[in-house]
Amino acid sequence: MRRILSVFAAIVLALGLALPSSADSFTPDQKAELESLIHSYLMDHPEVLRDMAQALDLRDKRVADEQRGKVLSSAGKDIFHNGIDAVVGNPNGDVTVVEFMDYNCGWCRKSIKEIQSIVGSDPKVRVVMKEFPIFGDGSEYAARAALAAVKQGKYWELHQALFATEGKVTADVVDQVAKKVGLDVAKLKSDMKDPAIDANIAKTAQLAETLQFTGTPGFIVDTKVFPGYEPKDALMAAIAEVRANGGCKAC
Repeated sequence: MRRILSVFAAIVLALGLALPSSADSFTPDQKAELESLIHSYLMDHPEVLRDMAQALDLRDKRVADEQRGKVLSSAGKDIFHNGIDAVVGNPNGDVTVVEFMDYNCGWCRKSIKEIQSIVGSDPKVRVVMKEFPIFGDGSEYAARAALAAVKQGKYWELHQALFATEGKVTADVVDQVAKKVGLDVAKLKSDMKDPAIDANIAKTAQLAETLQFTGTPGFIVDTKVFPGYEPKDALMAAIAEVRANGGCKAC
């Protein structure tokens, strides 16, 4: 509705007409004349709607980028160095990539291949995994298990194995996979009860909301935010840009 009203206002101004204080200020004859003018104008200039939509999209993106920039400035420690999130790759890497993910997310399943490739090909990259379970109880259980696996030094093994599993990731699947990768499942279940894990997952959800991530995955490379799946080439280009510009500003 906001887009429609904006387009309407732009057309009225383009026609050289003055907007009344309210729609009720138009007389029936004025409304009919205006509708005819707008119809004729749009038929002669249909590109106006496309141009307006593009301009609104650019404005919305600019506003979103500004909001995300503020979040990165104010919550940088929570995003990049909170001490609870799992870190893969080089823990002392010169550039940090952050991924918000869910084990039942199809695009995250695709993204794991990109992350594996980046970690395998760039020894200077640090990757922070943000457990952001949005697909139900199985996802939440998996997220808590993954964070608990950090204490046994088996996060990356469990993470990769869960994404390599066919079908939905449930609590039973997590327990089976955890055992296969060599985790002490009894200890894992005990560690999953740590209140710090639940607090961390809640904090991640809050960060995702302020960053305007409406789904998974979502990526951050220093000050660049990618609200969706990104192929390896795009992430590597962002990493290279950080290095070319003198290193991390936020990470």
